Amino acid sequence: MNLKSLLKNILIPNIIGFLGGLIGNAKDGFKGINKPEFTPPGLVFPIVWTILYILMGISAYLVENSNHPLKKDALRYYYVSLILNASWTFFFFKLKWFLFSSILVLIILYFVIETIRRYFKINKTAAYLQIPYVLWLLFAGFLSFSVWTLNP
Repeated sequence: MNLKSLLKNILIPNIIGFLGGLIGNAKDGFKGINKPEFTPPGLVFPIVWTILYILMGISAYLVENSNHPLKKDALRYYYVSLILNASWTFFFFKLKWFLFSSILVLIILYFVIETIRRYFKINKTAAYLQIPYVLWLLFAGFLSFSVWTLNP
C-alpha cells in the first residue's frame, strides 16, 4: 500500500469538489429556490459528497497503482467526470440554469459509467466503489430536474 498515493487520490476529488462548491456558492445556493418535498436537509449534501469523494479517491488509487495498460484511459474519464461535477455546482447554484444542470447530470453519469466500465477491466473493487456515486447522481438528476419544474 502506497499511503502517499492513497492520500493524494482521496484529496484530489475532495479539493475539486470543495472548489466547485466555493465557486458555485453551493452553501447559499438553495436559498430562494422552490425545492421538492424530498430534498434532503442541507447538512446531508456535504456529508454524502465527502463519502463519495473518498470512495472515488480509493477507486482512483486502486486503478492508478495497477500495472494495467488501460489505466490512463480509465483515469481520463474519471477526471473529466470530476471537472464536470464541479462545474455542475456553478451552473446550478450560481447561474440557476436548472434545466442545463439536469442535462449535465446525464453527461456526468455517462462519464462515470464509462469510468466504471474501464475500472472493471482493471480492478473490480474500484468499479464497485463507484456504484454509490451512480446512485447519488441518479437522485441528484431527479432532484435537479424537479427543481427546474418548480422554478420555471
